[in-house]
Amino acid sequence: MATYKKKVSKPKKAHEEAINDNSTTAEVFNTLDETASRSEKWIEKNNKVLFTGLVVIAGLILGYLAYNTYIVEPTEKEASNELAFPRKHFNEANLASENIDSLLTLGLEGADGKYGFVDISSTYGSTQAGNLANYYAGISYLKLKQYDKAIEYLSKFSSDDELLGPTALGAIGDAFADINQQEDALKYYEQAANKKDNQFTTPLFLFKAGITAMDIKEFSKAEKYFSKIKSNYPVSAEGADIDKYIQSAKFASKN
Repeated sequence: MATYKKKVSKPKKAHEEAINDNSTTAEVFNTLDETASRSEKWIEKNNKVLFTGLVVIAGLILGYLAYNTYIVEPTEKEASNELAFPRKHFNEANLASENIDSLLTLGLEGADGKYGFVDISSTYGSTQAGNLANYYAGISYLKLKQYDKAIEYLSKFSSDDELLGPTALGAIGDAFADINQQEDALKYYEQAANKKDNQFTTPLFLFKAGITAMDIKEFSKAEKYFSKIKSNYPVSAEGADIDKYIQSAKFASKN
């Protein structure tokens, strides 16, 4: 007798997966539609706020451009023009063999309605010319042996220039050295030596740092500075006789 075998249908996996995929895709699109709809409603609701924000940002940008065009640039040019008069007297003082103090004072104080370095510093302090006036004023006061004022103006000067930056720091060191504040002088000579690495200012201020360190009996530090000149800057003016300074520092540290 034949036995009836019930035919078992195989699961239609592929078909079901396709349905599930279509369902998932539909859900994603529905979610995106809902998100987009909420975003549109939020934008519509906050339209005035967004527009005001854009106007404010645009206003700030235009204001900044206008400030630079109509305030900063003309002021910078004006300050630069004012700097010509005192700088002329400063240069003359550097070349003169007499009346040097008078020329330096003219450069500092101005004359005939023209500003000097001091006036330019106070009036145009935010400009590059005003910053440069601090340097000239500081060096002028240093030459006039008015050390407190030299330190004051040189401390207000800032520059990343290869020579001016280190020179200004070294000049502060000179001012402190001249009023016998050797520890302060050493600090500024060290800063000047480390400000920029070149064959001119670096060995100069390493040497001054070494000499000052010898004065305050920091002999190992002096030896380190002198040795650095020998190793890194042997062809500099300071490197010519540096061996005797190294030996002097070594001898002093042992006694």
